[in-house]
Formats: sequence, structure tokens, C-alpha cells
Amino acid sequence: MLKTPFVFVGTYTEPEGSQSKGIYVYRMDPSSGELTFERVIKNVLNPSFLEIHPGQRFLFAVNEVQNYGGQAGGGVSAFSIESDQVTLLNDQLSHGSDPCYVSIEQTGRFALIANYTSGSVAIFPIQPDGRLGAASDVIQHAGSSVHPERQTGPHAHCILPDPTNRFAITVELGLDKLLIYQMDLENGKLHKHAEVDVQPGAGPRHLTFHPSGQYAYLINELNSTLIGYRYHAEDAKLEELQTVPALPKDFHGENLCADIHISPSGEYLYASNRGHDSMVCFFVDQDTGRLIYRNHTLTEGREPRNFAIDPSGAFLLVANQKTNSIVTFRIDSESGQLFKTGHDVEVSMPVCLKFSRLK
Repeated sequence: MLKTPFVFVGTYTEPEGSQSKGIYVYRMDPSSGELTFERVIKNVLNPSFLEIHPGQRFLFAVNEVQNYGGQAGGGVSAFSIESDQVTLLNDQLSHGSDPCYVSIEQTGRFALIANYTSGSVAIFPIQPDGRLGAASDVIQHAGSSVHPERQTGPHAHCILPDPTNRFAITVELGLDKLLIYQMDLENGKLHKHAEVDVQPGAGPRHLTFHPSGQYAYLINELNSTLIGYRYHAEDAKLEELQTVPALPKDFHGENLCADIHISPSGEYLYASNRGHDSMVCFFVDQDTGRLIYRNHTLTEGREPRNFAIDPSGAFLLVANQKTNSIVTFRIDSESGQLFKTGHDVEVSMPVCLKFSRLK
């Protein structure tokens, strides 16, 4: 019997024109991909990025603002999740402005936060009851790159643990770098290990690892490219394999890439384009890690931000931020092609989608 996955939707609640009330929860039919509204977690300020604890009992959300609770910087909120309710446990200052990414290392003891506008990262202990402790380490980045508006200072856009859970990799859009830290999970510290340069002006945004752990893939927001790396886990070395365009050759308009994910099978990689308003699909060569272009699929909305692939690998859901919609596509397992199911829902300013199974 197929289990029913739940989808948590992070939104922007604060911008003018937003009708969002917080974090939305939907139940997804595992056979059709249809979403059914369950509840909304209200009074959560700008929960623009979410993460589920490995134990599935807790939810974490950044509060992407520059002033939180009357203090400078953003926030991070922790929730307990049960079948009958979602309850706020506590929140903490993120120690930087406009936090935009949260991840949980594999033991579930620490949360990692990237603060975009201030260009800093932080690590927070997670208590056994799911509450967040005060930050145990905060690192402020410094520097700039070539873009005259977007890269005048550091802008941390993503931080996530590697497959070994020994290192954390920060994607620095403002510096055109990947900054690699060794995680000290006994003391909750991040120690600088190495850095990887990205082409000036690329604007790296998000990184994802292949299920095998052998490869990593980076999406660059500003120049609309993807970079494939071979990952040497023993010393967290990223060996560049190739750079491929995220856009079709005949498109010449403005575009900002957003998100990147790999199917559970490891066969297909998808990335979202804001401007072209599409998902691009690549086949992943399992032996070499190289990407082979398959196709583009329009997302039936404007500015597809975050997207998510359901745990079975059968469906891909896209959050179209500017047209307030979540569109469900079926994934063809033989080709990776996306096919519209007709099951769309309206949500004001959706920007993050996360699958979970409530207990």
C-alpha cells in the first residue's frame, strides 16, 4: 500500500500583495499527485525555506527578514509535527539578515543556516524535544565579485552537509565561491577547510549531491549554468567535470536560475529557470557523472522558485512564485520527461516545497 506523503509549503507573508498566512500543509495522493489542503501554520513570518528533521517529528523554517522580534537580523523557527497538529516550539535569531536556507546534518543534532544579505552562516544545536538552542558558531564571510549589483558583498545562499556528514559546503553567491567547512559535531563548530572558485559572475545558488555520493551539482543563478563535480569524500575535494547551460540556445531574455534536485533513482537532474519559466532535465551518466541534456518543460506559471520530487520519484511539484501556484507534473521513468497532471493548487507566493510523512 502506498503511503500518503505530506507537502509543507514555505511562502513569503510580508511583501505587498501577499495573501499568505504562513506555512501551508497539503496531503498528496500517491497515485495521481493531487494535492489536498490540510491546514495552515499561521503567524510565521516569511518562512521562505523549510527543512524536515531526519526523524520526521520536527520542522524548521527560516524567517527571511532583516529585523526579527525587534532585533537586527532574521530568525529560525522550530515546530513539532504530528498527524493532528503542528506546534511552534521556539525560535532563535539567525545571526544575520535575510536567512534563506536551513539544513539538518544527518545525526539530527544540529541545524545549519545561511544568511543571504549579511553573507554569514551559523550552526544551532537541536535539543531532543526539537527546540533550537542558541547558535554555537557563527561565521561572517567577506569579499565581493564582479556583478555590480548582486556581488558587492558576501551572500551565503545555501549550506548543507556532505554525504559523509563530516563537512558542510556553503554556496556563496556574492563571492563566486564554494566554502567548505569541517563540522565539529561534539562542540557545534565549523572549521574552514577549503574553498572552490566558480567562474566570476556565475552567482552560485544551490548545490545537490548525487545519491551515490560520488558527484555534486551546482546551479548558478546569474549566468544560468550548472556545474558537475566529482566529489572526493575523504578530503571534501570537488573536481570539476563540466559546465552546461540551463537555458535553450534560442532563448535570449533575462533569466535567473533557482533550484536543483536529482531524482531518487539518480538518473535525472532537474533545475528551475525564472524568466524562461521552465524546468530543464538532464540524464545523469552513472559512470562518469556527466550531464546529458534531455528537454525543457514550461512550468505553467511565472518564476518557478523551489521545486520538489516526491519520495517515490513519480511526481515533481513546482512552486511558481509570481503566479501563486503549485503545479504537479508526472515524471516519465523511461525518459525523465515531465507531463502535466492537471492537479494545480493556488497558494500565495509559494517559494519552498518539502515532502514529509506525518506520524
